[in-house]
Amino acid sequence: MDIDKLKKNIKENFLEHKQKKRNYYLKKKLENSIAKKNGPNQTRAPIDYAKELEASGFAEKLKEIAKKQKSHIDDRKEIIVAKLQEYKEQKQQYYQENKEKRLEYDKEYREQKKEELKQYRRDYYAKNKERILERQKQSRKFKKNISDEDQ
Repeated sequence: MDIDKLKKNIKENFLEHKQKKRNYYLKKKLENSIAKKNGPNQTRAPIDYAKELEASGFAEKLKEIAKKQKSHIDDRKEIIVAKLQEYKEQKQQYYQENKEKRLEYDKEYREQKKEELKQYRRDYYAKNKERILERQKQSRKFKKNISDEDQ
C-alpha cells in the first residue's frame, strides 16, 4: 500500500469511528432524558384518555391524585420539620460553644466604636466650634430674655 491510500484509509476509519461515537452519545442522551422524565427504572404505559375521562371514574381519579399529593406533601413536611429542628439544635450548640468568644468580640467592638465616636465628636466640635458657640450664646440670650420677661 502506498502512503496516500494508507492516509485515506485511516481518515475514513477515523470518520466512521467518530460517527459511531456520536450516534452512541445521542442515543444515550435520548435514553437518559426519557429516563429522567419517567423516573428511575420506570416506563410509562400509553394512556387511554377515553377510559380515564369516563364520568364515573374521573372523580375517583381526582380524589386519588389529591390523596397522593397530600401524602407526598405530608412526607416532605416531616422531613423539613426534622431538618429545621436539627438546624435549631445545631445553631444553639454553636451559640453555647462560642458564647465567650462572641462576648469578647462584642466588648472589643463597643470599645472601638466608643473611641471612634469620641474622636468624631472631638473633630466635629473643633470643626464647628464657632457655629456651636454662636448657637449656645443665642440660646442663652433667649433664655435670659424669657426669664427677664417673667419677672
